[in-house]
Amino acid sequence: MTKLLRSWVVSANTAETDFPLNNLPYGVFSTENDGPRCGVAIGDFVLDVQASEKAGFFDFDGTLQAPNWNAFMALGPERWAQLRARLSELLAEGSPDRSILGAFLTAQADATLHMPFQVSEYTDFYSSRHHAFNVGSLFRDPENALSPNWLHIPIGYNGRASSVVVSGTDIRRPNGQLKAPGSDAPVFGPSQRFDLELEMGAIVGQASEGPVSVQQADDMIFGYVLLNDWSARDIQAWEYQPLGPFQSKATATTISPWIVTKAALEPFRTATPSREVPLLPYLQEPGPMLFDIDLDVALAPEGRVETVLARTNYNEMYYSAAQQLAHHTSSGCPMQVGDLLGSGTISGPEPGNRGSLLELSWAGQQPVQLDTGEERTFLEDGDTLTLRGAAQGEGYRIGFGECTGTLLPTEVSS
Repeated sequence: MTKLLRSWVVSANTAETDFPLNNLPYGVFSTENDGPRCGVAIGDFVLDVQASEKAGFFDFDGTLQAPNWNAFMALGPERWAQLRARLSELLAEGSPDRSILGAFLTAQADATLHMPFQVSEYTDFYSSRHHAFNVGSLFRDPENALSPNWLHIPIGYNGRASSVVVSGTDIRRPNGQLKAPGSDAPVFGPSQRFDLELEMGAIVGQASEGPVSVQQADDMIFGYVLLNDWSARDIQAWEYQPLGPFQSKATATTISPWIVTKAALEPFRTATPSREVPLLPYLQEPGPMLFDIDLDVALAPEGRVETVLARTNYNEMYYSAAQQLAHHTSSGCPMQVGDLLGSGTISGPEPGNRGSLLELSWAGQQPVQLDTGEERTFLEDGDTLTLRGAAQGEGYRIGFGECTGTLLPTEVSS
């Protein structure tokens, strides 16, 4: 296992920071006097890569002058590796450029973070076996919890790129059609069973025009973010048959502000689980395609301390992002730079590993006890949800920062 790489940025040399030299995640930030621009997190600071490129420390065809990372992603894996190597050199302990680069650092506390990339398209999957089994048990029965195709194919649906927002954005409780049990007709009103979904998001950094292999798909992935795919369970229950989620998933999807590159996660690769039935050849993996990333989700009622609801790990996924992407292209579907793939809710084998309140409260039948003494079956107005995640190395961690959102009351129509 790779050890901590030391930087002249002192705050990057602790075991507690999310952003050591080993990480170097990409984001977009602004300050009081300057607009959004590309930056790299290092310790408690952000390195202004726009200014660094202008100063001649590297040249990536002007792509780093844009207020997002899309143009740079389009340059491809070779150029991705070159920037990471150059940043590692510039920020390493003993770098001769320290005195100049220090002027390009901004304290994260003084920075406002923005969407790190422009989302081209958004697809959400349903690829955690434990989550799929729990949901199937709730709405069918444990004997038939998994649909017949689930062990053969990464299930997914195309969502709304327009509703993907960055961490810190408030979320408004949605209205929709709701149908009470035993009723023949729906009513229109605020969702009463609004939920979170603890997920990871994979960012596609290269376009494709036809089917790609699992290895090619992995090569196309630029990096990963934490992802909360907010979900209105009662709206979903009424609309999902026969075609699946629509308005129940269109409210918002929150992502963390830092793109952790695939290169930073390489030391933490791990294999998907043993297959209960063989996968078709186009989905078989040439090597480990998952990552060992600890994840947790916390809920804080308005003005109160937070409670950690669940802890799980990205290695619980049955299908990797590379398999999801390969399947996505199998019909000839073109992929674009900036496409976002949601992993699907990540749940583990134990009750405390469940990545949604639907599972944690067993569809409202078993209220979740908070540290404040309150209970939750689903989210209440004023609740703040925070997702955290990190791969644990030897004396360091590759973290994602926080992925947060606060639920506001339904917007009343005038």
